Amino acid sequence: MKADLHCHSNVSDGLLPPAEVALRAADRGVELLALTDHDDVAGLAEARAAAEGRGLSFLDGSEISVSWKDDACFHVVGLGIDPAHAGLAEGLAAIRKGRDGRAQRIAGELDRIGIHGAYEGAARHAGKASIISRAHFARFLVEQRIAPDFKGVFDHYLAKGKPGYVAHEWASVEEALGWSGDSGGVGVLAHPLRYRVSREALRTFLGEFKERGGRGIEVACGGHSAEEVSECARLARHFGLKASVASDFHAPGESYADLGMAPAMPDDLVPIWHDLI
Repeated sequence: MKADLHCHSNVSDGLLPPAEVALRAADRGVELLALTDHDDVAGLAEARAAAEGRGLSFLDGSEISVSWKDDACFHVVGLGIDPAHAGLAEGLAAIRKGRDGRAQRIAGELDRIGIHGAYEGAARHAGKASIISRAHFARFLVEQRIAPDFKGVFDHYLAKGKPGYVAHEWASVEEALGWSGDSGGVGVLAHPLRYRVSREALRTFLGEFKERGGRGIEVACGGHSAEEVSECARLARHFGLKASVASDFHAPGESYADLGMAPAMPDDLVPIWHDLI
């Protein structure tokens, strides 16, 4: 099955409306899609209707921001969730509320180094999105020619240790997995090799993630090399996690990969969707 179980719409930090994401996925041959906007479920009904109209199987999802030791941040994708579940809705609403304060602090740090109007610029790029994310700041900085592209923005301004970075307290891993599980879904660690932590710290986190009910890991993620797929597959085997496939698509020409473009995963791994469809 050609699956893509991690992508974003303009409800969070993608550029396309939820229905357009689903239609683009169908056009690109995706057979099973999950929309996983950051800390929100508002686009799921629209995306599901568009997907099902094209005969595309659809899973409700959300990418939940998680804090872990020493200011590390991980992302847990809840798949197969019930977007109407009260505990999930309350938890995600609390995270979104905190995001605006974080955005104000990012803008303040950028202002200190001479980049003015960043909050207003990011908010303009966010449009009707429920959050202002680092991606919206990145679009503003690229637009202002302060950096040539997204990578340049993060490398020089928004990543940990850079002048526009601010620490933030997200949900705990217990909360993220609890919200996902209580709402009928499963928790999957997103893009495991993209975090700015050591491999030892990643393995420690994965041990805790599995112990607390985590069920899957993105083995084949947009932008992964063959070597990276192999490394993630080894982690899946070691921790007894099921495998997910994800483009992490945000926008045409802006993302690591377009919808349906994640690399293939090894045949011996059990796909996470076996638990969900």
